[in-house]
Amino acid sequence: MLKGLKKLRQFFADMDKWSLALTIILFGFGLFSIVSASTREAVNNLNQSVYYYFGRQIFILVVCLIIYIFVVSVPTKAYNRFLIFILWLIVLGANAYLVLRGDGTRGARNWIKIPIIGFQLQPGELAKPVLILLTALYIEARAKYFRNPRIKHWKGIIIMCIMGLSTSVLIILEKDLGTALINVAIFGVMFLLSPISKREKAITIGAGSALVVVAVFGMLAFRINPFTEEQKSRLVNFYDPCDISKRNDEGYQICNAYIAMNLGGLTGVGVGRSTQKYSYIPEPHTDMIFSIITEEDGFLVGAIIIILYMVLIARILLLSSKAMTVSGKYICLGVATYIFLHILVNLGGLFAVLPLTGVPLPFMSYGGSFAIMLTLSLAMVQRIYVETKRYRLKF
Repeated sequence: MLKGLKKLRQFFADMDKWSLALTIILFGFGLFSIVSASTREAVNNLNQSVYYYFGRQIFILVVCLIIYIFVVSVPTKAYNRFLIFILWLIVLGANAYLVLRGDGTRGARNWIKIPIIGFQLQPGELAKPVLILLTALYIEARAKYFRNPRIKHWKGIIIMCIMGLSTSVLIILEKDLGTALINVAIFGVMFLLSPISKREKAITIGAGSALVVVAVFGMLAFRINPFTEEQKSRLVNFYDPCDISKRNDEGYQICNAYIAMNLGGLTGVGVGRSTQKYSYIPEPHTDMIFSIITEEDGFLVGAIIIILYMVLIARILLLSSKAMTVSGKYICLGVATYIFLHILVNLGGLFAVLPLTGVPLPFMSYGGSFAIMLTLSLAMVQRIYVETKRYRLKF
């Protein structure tokens, strides 16, 4: 018993306190923000208690905690390439199923219902950490091969691109453009920073761009529509949402988010006193939660959240630069990119800089699939820090 407690204390001492503290603070603040943001949805639409979503999110965070502890305790040497490849095939199969037989909301077929526990699973979210792991392990296994200037590496590059982009193609066919673009961007960053030569990267990007153009013209020729009507409207009309011609239609959601943030001012109207969450902003506890946070808590709290995000990302990138293995370096890089892109796409849509895609805001938005995959990713980063610290202490 004493030995177990001693090992537990030592293990905690080896962890990165900065990323751990930021994770706890952000998840904690997000949990209590969900209580206020979800009251109208829970009471009026579901006829449930005001704490309905709060209770469900607590259950999700308990699952996240269990996953975090488990993943941090597993050595990265156990990240078997074959097992990760099998997991990638499972993710591929789940997304293929959704393309063929999936159902969802607003035209997107991106959810698998789990009736036993009453939750839904989004395979597109599972694809992100699997993509990061698979790409990082592949780069590590092929690092010497890619650095050899005497040979051409096209076979390895093609295999890498197929593994990195295949799930994104299926997610696009599910009509989930935001998730697909984030998956593509994560792979793109890891590919650009891989040991592949600049010339081969340039040729690959050029060939990939040409394939996209051909695919677009092919879909137009055969009248295949990759977007829902709502997505097309968002892509074309995301700017100036409060224009008189848009504010009651495609600009309705963003324009009301503007109103919420404007009402909040610097210090907010007070916790629980948001007016925009009452029928003005649909599902305000999900991807639009930042507008409710700034309305109730003010711009200053919103700015602090963004600063904490940036500190966390900078910390993960620092851990990436210090990692003792190639896979560790790229896993950290992939996770930092993952978090940054979710923040960029969510807030970019909220401020009408980018089209609104329904991408959740890290730590703040209600939901199980994203919270669990985010926790899993952060736990991998934490494990890499622990191993790096122990390795340095040996020498």
